[in-house]
Amino acid sequence: MLITLMLVALLVMIVIGVPIAVALAGSSLLFLFVGNLTGEITTPVITVIHRMVNGVDSFPLLAVPFFIMAGNLMNSAGITKQIYDFAVAAVGWLRGGLGHVNVAGSVIFAGMSGTAVADAGGLGTIEIKAMRDHGYDTKFAVGLTAASSTIGPIIPPSLPLVIYGVVANASINALFVAGIIPGLIMALFMSATVALYAHHYGIGRDARFELGRLGRSFLNAFLPLLTPAIIIGGMSFGLFTPTEAAVFACAYALLLSTVIHRSFNLVLAARGQRPRYSVLSLRQFIRVTMDTIETTAVVLLIVAGASIFGWVLTTTRTTDALGEWIITYAADPITFLLLVNVFLLIVGCFMETIAAITILTPVLLPVAIKLGIDPVHFGLIMVLNLMIGLLTPPVGMVLYVLTRVAKISFEECMKACAPWLVPLLLVLLLITFVPETVLWLPRFLKEIGYL
Repeated sequence: MLITLMLVALLVMIVIGVPIAVALAGSSLLFLFVGNLTGEITTPVITVIHRMVNGVDSFPLLAVPFFIMAGNLMNSAGITKQIYDFAVAAVGWLRGGLGHVNVAGSVIFAGMSGTAVADAGGLGTIEIKAMRDHGYDTKFAVGLTAASSTIGPIIPPSLPLVIYGVVANASINALFVAGIIPGLIMALFMSATVALYAHHYGIGRDARFELGRLGRSFLNAFLPLLTPAIIIGGMSFGLFTPTEAAVFACAYALLLSTVIHRSFNLVLAARGQRPRYSVLSLRQFIRVTMDTIETTAVVLLIVAGASIFGWVLTTTRTTDALGEWIITYAADPITFLLLVNVFLLIVGCFMETIAAITILTPVLLPVAIKLGIDPVHFGLIMVLNLMIGLLTPPVGMVLYVLTRVAKISFEECMKACAPWLVPLLLVLLLITFVPETVLWLPRFLKEIGYL
């Protein structure tokens, strides 16, 4: 009865627009208050505070603010422009060139930011404008930008995978490495879709292939391009943990956007050339810091609220009962994963990613393990499902970001993204039915002693 009351209260608060963190903590508080009032439980209400504090008292969660700040710094300092210019030189000569550039830029930026929203808001601003200027349909540009931004949380570093690793007590290193091949497959499927679009509508190339231009753009983007290589290489060789990698990414982004870019500009000025690098000002740095604090506070509040909610479900053995009920209908891994995919796609339409991971992982993961599904494999499936949810109404955050960036209505943005759900769903089915696409690389690195 009390669990039913808590779940109904949560649902009602979400429907009326209460912030998800408040809804999670509030429904749990109601459970404890009513339970103590009726004498059904004896746990003091003050437990809510203790459990919420314990929920965020985690060393791996320190990676969250640093990865967020690294992405914000690179966006503010114009580093995304260098990445975009390199992508244009590398793949802009293909048919539907700027479409391929859109995908390639997202793959590169994914190794720096770890969030889809940062990709959509940072690179998206440049990509949509450029594609419009070259005559591409706005809906095509917006839909592709939205779809390619979902690569960010799959290719490491990834904030959702950090949260999943903390909740599931899984290796974040293994999760990061496991995301590389699925992320590249996503890019391949999107580029194939761009090629089909270009062939159907007769779109040509947007740039000529010039080895000199490719070399210059590579040199300009070389230092930012080192970021993912250093992060993944450092973790694989045991030089630092994912949390320390996040600190490094943030420090490296700050070094690039202040000291190094300023030095390059001074050299160019001494040669009588126009400075080409944006240098982070103190005002920009303060704004980036405040944005990071605000985003981090929201994420950690959700984690804190979800931790007390999950604790209630666990202590009342609700998760065990739910797991047994699921197994009665899905006694084999394939059926279970298909049901999970459908369920998470629906959840992604209505619930924020971090909240969904922290609430549902303790419920679904034990069942997955009982059925012999690897926690790393299950984590990638869960995160990709929820990334697709970012493109679906009513809670899809990427839709709201691109509505603002492209200056179109929410309905137009939603329609533009709909066709791009097809390649994303195909990738989801591929990694669901072929676990080796996720597990081969971490297993290989583990065998040779690098993981």
